[in-house]
Amino acid sequence: MSDTGDASGSEGAFVNTGYIHNLNVGVFTVQQHGRSAHDRQAESLPPALLSIASGGPPPADIDSAVGSLADEIRRRYQSEEGYRRVHDPFPLPLRYRSAAARLMDRPENIQRLKPGATVGDLDLSGDLRTVVDTYRSVASQRLVVLGRAGSGKSILAIKFVLDLLAAPGIPARVPVIFSMGSWDPSTTALRDILVDRLLRDHPHLARRSATGATLAAGLIDAERVLPVLDGFDELAEALRGPALKALNATSIPLVLTSRQDEYVQAIGKVHAPLVWAACIELTDLGIEDLATYLPRTDRLASGSRDETRLWDTALERLRTEETPASTRLGQVLGTPLMVALARTMYSDVPGRDPLELLDPVRFPAEHHLEEHLLAGFVPTVYEHRAPERGDTTRRRRNHDPDQAQRWLGYLALFLTHDENDKQNLAWWRLGTSLRRTTRLLHTVAVSAVCMFAATCLLEPFAYAFVSYPADFDPPFVYSSGFDLPSVLVQAILAGLACGIAFGLVHCALALSGRSAALPSRVRLKFSGVERWAGRRSREVLARSGAGLLGGSSLGIGYAWLRFLLKILDGEFPRTVLVRTVTGDTLLFGMTFGLTGGLLFGLLAVFEAPMDHTAAATPAQLLSANRSTAIRQLLVLVPTITLGCTLIGYTVAGLLQQVSSWTILWPLDWALILGATGGLGGSTSYVFAFTAWGQWLTTARIWLPLTGKLPWDPAAFLEDAYERDVLRHTGAVYQFRHIRLQQHLASAYHASGPSRNDTTPRRQAAPAEGSFSPRF
Repeated sequence: MSDTGDASGSEGAFVNTGYIHNLNVGVFTVQQHGRSAHDRQAESLPPALLSIASGGPPPADIDSAVGSLADEIRRRYQSEEGYRRVHDPFPLPLRYRSAAARLMDRPENIQRLKPGATVGDLDLSGDLRTVVDTYRSVASQRLVVLGRAGSGKSILAIKFVLDLLAAPGIPARVPVIFSMGSWDPSTTALRDILVDRLLRDHPHLARRSATGATLAAGLIDAERVLPVLDGFDELAEALRGPALKALNATSIPLVLTSRQDEYVQAIGKVHAPLVWAACIELTDLGIEDLATYLPRTDRLASGSRDETRLWDTALERLRTEETPASTRLGQVLGTPLMVALARTMYSDVPGRDPLELLDPVRFPAEHHLEEHLLAGFVPTVYEHRAPERGDTTRRRRNHDPDQAQRWLGYLALFLTHDENDKQNLAWWRLGTSLRRTTRLLHTVAVSAVCMFAATCLLEPFAYAFVSYPADFDPPFVYSSGFDLPSVLVQAILAGLACGIAFGLVHCALALSGRSAALPSRVRLKFSGVERWAGRRSREVLARSGAGLLGGSSLGIGYAWLRFLLKILDGEFPRTVLVRTVTGDTLLFGMTFGLTGGLLFGLLAVFEAPMDHTAAATPAQLLSANRSTAIRQLLVLVPTITLGCTLIGYTVAGLLQQVSSWTILWPLDWALILGATGGLGGSTSYVFAFTAWGQWLTTARIWLPLTGKLPWDPAAFLEDAYERDVLRHTGAVYQFRHIRLQQHLASAYHASGPSRNDTTPRRQAAPAEGSFSPRF
C-alpha cells in the first residue's frame, strides 16, 4: 500500500512531507534555533538525511555513540584505502550511469512527489568524486549500485562513506557498510542483523543506554545509521527474493550494492525492484583510462623520456589494433580488480613484460587471462624480499609462495564448503574444517590427555597424604606404597574413561548444533528476567544436560575402572561383586553427573558473547578469549573439587539411608578425587569445548601437523592481511575478493590433497558475518 500526505509547519521550523509506506509513517521536524555550524551543515543535506525517529531528540549517550562510531568508521576506511592503494598514484576514474528503468522504481516515487506533481529529470551519471552528490539528489535516499564482478563497487562504497563523513560536526546518519552474505531474511529481521553487526564490529556499542537497550539498538531505532548493504549478490539464490521483499517492507534510507544479474533475478521473483530506489551501474574502464593510470604505476622505469617503458607497447597495441587478443585484454582490464592484479604482477615486479597478455596462444579466451592474473597474484605478493634496514613498520615473514598458496587454498576451500558462511574467515571456526569423525576423535584425545595428566599429577598425593579407615576400600590404590607403573596404568585408564565421556558430550552437542564454540565471556550482572527467556533458557538446559551426561558417564566409567583395577590386582572378592559395582556406579555416576550438570548449567547462565576490545581485531579477540578461558579454568577447578566433595557426601548419605551397604566418604580422599576430576574435567572442557581451546588444539596443533596450516596461523593470517590477500573486518578475515577465494579453492582442489590432507567437510556452525567491502 502506498499513499502520500502533506504536513505543514509554522514559521521557524522546517517540516518535511510525511509519507505512508507499508504502514510506516515518518514526519520529521528540525527546529532552527541556535544555528550552530552543525545546523548550517545540516541545511545543505536533503531532509531524509536529517530524519530522526519520532519521540523527541535522541538521548545524550546516543549522540555520543554517533560521534564515536563516525570516528571509528572514518579511521577504519581511511586505513583500508591506504592498504588497497586507492590513491596510489591516484584513484581509478570509476564512472557510473543510470541503470535501465526496469531496475528502479517509478521516478515520481524516487523523488517522493505529491500526486499530480511534475516529474523532473534525474541525472544519475557521474564518477567516483560525485557519488555523494548523486545520492543527495535522490529524495528517497535509497540507491542501488550495480556492477559486474570486480567493477569497483566496494571502492565506490568506501568513497561514499568517507565523503559523507568528511563534513565537520556529528553526522545525522553515520554510513556503515554491512555485508549481506550471511543474512537469512527468513529467520532474522533486517533490524536485528544490523544491530548484531554493529555489536560485533563496534563492541563499544554493547554498552546499555538509559532505556536499557544497547547503544547499537538505540542507533538503529533512532535512525542514526545509514546502512550501506554490500554484496546482495552474495546471498544464496533462494534468499535473494525474500531479502528484497524484506527490504521493500522498509522505508529507511539505504545504499545497496550487487551484481546486476543476481539483482535482476531477485526482481523477477518479487515482481518489483527496491521500492523508492534509484539505480546506477558502473561502467568499464576505457583504454585511455588504462593509458593514464598504468604507466604511472611503473616506479621502476628510468627517467629518460625517450626510452620505451613497461606498459607503452602493450597500451599502444590496445589503442591501435582491433584483434581478438587486444579486445579480450581490453575487456579483462575493464575492471579495477584486474587492473590491480596486473599492476601487482607487472609494475611491482621487475623483469616481467605485460606484452605477454596479448599472446593469443597462451590466452585464447578471457577467462584464461583472468586465471593468469589471479594465479600470479599470490606468488607475486609472497615473493621473498629482504627487509630494508631500519624499517620497523612491517615485519613480514618470508613464506614459500607454493606453501602459502596451499595454506590459503585450504582456507578458501573450507569457506566454499561451509554452508553457513562462505565469506567470513573466523579463527574460532577453523576447527569446523575437520571431518565430523576427526572432530570427535579430537575431543576424545584431548580429554583423555587432560585426565591422564591430572591423574599423574595428583594421584601420588593419595599415597603420601591420604589415610583410609580400616574398612574403607580406596578407589585406585591396589598395591602397597607408591608404584609408578601402577599410577601410569591408572592414569591411562582414567584418561580413556574421560575421553569416552566427553566424546558422548561432543556427540550430544553436535546433534543439537552446538559443537562449534563462539568467543564468550563470563558476566556477573543481569539486566532482567529476559536473560532466562527463550533462547537463553534453552541454552542453559542444553549445557546442563551435556554436563549431566558427561559427568555421569565419567562417574560410571570411574566405577568400572575401579572394578577392573581390583580384578587385575587379584584383590576383588567375588562375593561383593554386585554390591561394589552397583554401589560405585550409583555413587560416582550421581556425584559427577550432578556436579557437572549444576556447574556447567551455571556457567551457561553467566556466559555471554565476548565483550570485544574497542578495535575488535582478530588478534585482540583471540587474546581476550584466551584470558577468559584461563579464568574459567581457575574457577572451575576448585569449584568442581568442592562440588564433588559436598555432592558426593550428600549422595553417599542418601544411598546409606536407602540401602544396607556401608558407604564411606572420607573428606581427604574426596578432596583428592574431586581435585583429579576437577583438574582433568576442567582442562578437558577448556581445550575441547571453548573457542580458544578449539583454536589451540585444532588450528595450532592438529591442522599444522597435517600440513593444512602453518604452526602460527594467527601470524600467517595477519601477514596475509598486510600483503592485501586478506582483509579483516572487525573480528574476522575475508579474502580480498570472492574471485580470488574461488580461484584458490579451485586450485587447491585440482591439485589434490597431499598425503595428510583431507577435503574440508560441511559443518554446522553458528552463522557469523560482518561488513566487507569488495571490488
